[in-house]
Amino acid sequence: MSGLPTLRIATAGSVDDGKSTLIGRLLHDTSAVLDDQLRAVERASRRWGDGGLNLALLTDGLRAEREQGITIDVAHRYFSTPRRSFVVADSPGHAQYTRNMVTAASMADVAIVLVDARRGVVEQTRRHAFVAALVGVGRIVLAVNKMDLIGWDDADFRSIAKGLTEYVEALPAPPPVDAVPISALHGDNVVALSARSPWYDGPPLLELLEQAARRPVPSVGARLDVQWCIRHGASDYRGVAGRLTGGPLRVGDPVSIAPGAMATTVAGIDRAGRPLDTAEPGQAVTVVLADDVDVARGDVVLGVAGVDRPIATTEVCADVCWMTETPLVTGGRLLFKHGTRAGTATVTGIDHRVDVGTLERSPVDRLELNDLGRVNLSLSTPIVASPYRVHAESGRLVLIDAADHATAAAAMIHELEPAS
Repeated sequence: MSGLPTLRIATAGSVDDGKSTLIGRLLHDTSAVLDDQLRAVERASRRWGDGGLNLALLTDGLRAEREQGITIDVAHRYFSTPRRSFVVADSPGHAQYTRNMVTAASMADVAIVLVDARRGVVEQTRRHAFVAALVGVGRIVLAVNKMDLIGWDDADFRSIAKGLTEYVEALPAPPPVDAVPISALHGDNVVALSARSPWYDGPPLLELLEQAARRPVPSVGARLDVQWCIRHGASDYRGVAGRLTGGPLRVGDPVSIAPGAMATTVAGIDRAGRPLDTAEPGQAVTVVLADDVDVARGDVVLGVAGVDRPIATTEVCADVCWMTETPLVTGGRLLFKHGTRAGTATVTGIDHRVDVGTLERSPVDRLELNDLGRVNLSLSTPIVASPYRVHAESGRLVLIDAADHATAAAAMIHELEPAS
């Protein structure tokens, strides 16, 4: 699998739309299930009284999930075809676990949004489609599941597809939408086309995934969020370690240290104890700087090349998904984490709350559990950031409850004001 282009997928949709069953079907029909795993699922299916092979058990590994027949945690599964490899995140459908879906979709290239053909598009379907578009997935694949239970009615399928497509197209940055009628339980139109839907002239689901493009690489310069400064005993070796994003970094490149304005050049790059001439985005590296400049955890090493350079700021306007039962109110104080920098965030205002059903933006004085809205934050220490739409890595931050240190919100920066 390591030699094949990899696509990251997140499943989404309401409760009991068949997300886990669909992933189990993909694993089974692409021969990604070992014999002992399959035998274990067969035994578990009999134990839980499913009456047949329950492919959802390939992803629902928690005991509570199997007892209740629901997904609670995000399960990651891997499979491949001769054309590409896949990483699939099976996220829960319950509204109370929307935070899990945000986590899965934030790293995904494609979101598969499932709909039960008997019920059509419901509020949670819209919520998940909204979140998928908000965090920047490149494509939404609408899988209209359980078509066998409505007699493979093409009019119902087209009505459901039209409804969700129009909803997504009304969003600020809509990804393209593909729709496919399927039966995850029986495998129709999942890996191969089914004779039960002769009116469907599109490709099966797996072929859509094989053809899907990955998220575009942003045209920004190299960025290294400093995690640690490394010294080697009594030697004069001094490097800054972190994960590189944005663009490549080469020995000899001029760089600046933010949020200050110190300038220097790259004298060396090490990865796993070996020297590199060039570091690529996604690699964890140690960078040796030519000058003895003051660098600490939380600082950022920035390449001078690239467009849309990030700026240092303490004032941000962000779209948030609120994930805790304690409401978000103006004046509230939270902890924040942005890259490797942490501090305190004060809510200076709530612009609006989005109604996921109508997409109306309403002025409110608080955000409740699972609400989506836009807020203004004042940070105790400057961050080096870009809008999320420009560079997702530097445009997102996590808000944390200061009392119990639980994750309170995922925030995507919409606008930022340069520090004076």
